[in-house]
Amino acid sequence: MPSENRRPAYPAVRDLAPGEHEELVRRLFARVPRGYDFLNRLLSLRRDVAWRRAMVKAMGLAGTPRVLDAAAGTGDVGVEVCLACPGATVAAVDFVPEMLLPSRAKFRKAGIAERARPLLGDAMRLPFPPGTFDAATVAFGIRNMPDRAAAMREIGRTLKPGAGLFVLEMVPPENALYRFYLTRLLPLLARRFTPDPAAYRYLADSILMFPQPDAFLAEMVAAGFSGPRKRRLTFGITYLFWGHKIQS
Repeated sequence: MPSENRRPAYPAVRDLAPGEHEELVRRLFARVPRGYDFLNRLLSLRRDVAWRRAMVKAMGLAGTPRVLDAAAGTGDVGVEVCLACPGATVAAVDFVPEMLLPSRAKFRKAGIAERARPLLGDAMRLPFPPGTFDAATVAFGIRNMPDRAAAMREIGRTLKPGAGLFVLEMVPPENALYRFYLTRLLPLLARRFTPDPAAYRYLADSILMFPQPDAFLAEMVAAGFSGPRKRRLTFGITYLFWGHKIQS
């Protein structure tokens, strides 16, 4: 039988205290970078690429904007931002060093290493002064933050007044077929391509525990963002949410 060290069991998200949730996410994502991008493309049928591009297009970047990509993972958003806006610079922040390693190679390959920097940091405690950025993104990471409201307030602190926060996130299934895929088929598929298939059970659980789209918009308002909006992507599997920092 596989050892417990190789295939840990992850507790239900609802049972985790904030500190436990943070440590679980750190351990989980330290284990999955190898093959992470491949699995994302496979399990989403490559729709994850289209979702990120839709987000970057909605940002309407022009000129020389400074962009914060929180929970940056392996750097896909940073690449899309820099390719879409030749004058943009990106701070790609993640608190798991193993996730940031592939981003350095991606940025070099895309020819944007001078404009996109992978930085070790926590979205709950960002190492930037107030009003640093013209826009911020979180792609498939907000559900892994134990206190979403606190994370959005901290991101908002680093934004200029009126700057936009753009969030891509998978939401609880709207139909039974997708729920079956998420909770049954996805872990089985992951088992063939990762040494830690239980991590994808955590993935499914974290999606099921995420608020419904309108409830998340309310969270954005409470965190200090005005006029939040949502866009349904690929039959509601994923949503794009955005709002702007309230101008004081």
